[in-house]
Amino acid sequence: MGVIERDSTYSGGTLFCTLLYFGPDGALLGKHRKLKPTAAERLIWGEGDGSTLTVVDTPFGRVGGLICWENYMPLARYALFAWGVELYAAPTWDHGEPWTSTLRHVAKEGRCVVIGCCSPMHRDDLPDRLSFKQEFLPPGIEWINTGDSAIVDPDGKFLVEPVHEREEILLAEIDPATLRGPRYQLDVAGHYARPDVFDLTVYRRPRPMVRVEDEPPEEPGEPRFV
Repeated sequence: MGVIERDSTYSGGTLFCTLLYFGPDGALLGKHRKLKPTAAERLIWGEGDGSTLTVVDTPFGRVGGLICWENYMPLARYALFAWGVELYAAPTWDHGEPWTSTLRHVAKEGRCVVIGCCSPMHRDDLPDRLSFKQEFLPPGIEWINTGDSAIVDPDGKFLVEPVHEREEILLAEIDPATLRGPRYQLDVAGHYARPDVFDLTVYRRPRPMVRVEDEPPEEPGEPRFV
């Protein structure tokens, strides 16, 4: 599930684009904050750190994901592949053929099921009272975002074809064997890797805005300065 998260640890004034992982019982299993907001998004969202780059275990497989154009960050993808992601979530605002090609590439590269989810938005979804609607969205423009959500198998083939210009819940049945067999051919973070040639270090330690160290107790008779 994608959300806009407000920082509650420090100043409370920073927003993050965040992906949440829930278990079958509704418990929050983990979250991922977008590492690099794209273009004008940087005016709104802060940057996540490596502590939320993760893969979580579920009864259905190991789940991880990246947000929108983070999926064009090869090293971030590689980290998830190395941690054994099987069900890869790719929530996004992007749409169209280049993006669906990206979903297929990620699935083939990582030998995982990729769930690409995007919110279709029609012109009528915006209230007429918004002043910019008539100026920037004249009646000839019907779809602001065409959606194109899809589910892709580990061979890069569509389990569910892109859903274009309509709202729909996507469902697919996944055979666990298809999450294992293809990696015998290609495992980019396993037998197909070359750690003697390439090396990736992921800094997963949280990067807090403030670190507090308790002051040592004063020694008897030690002068105190205020």
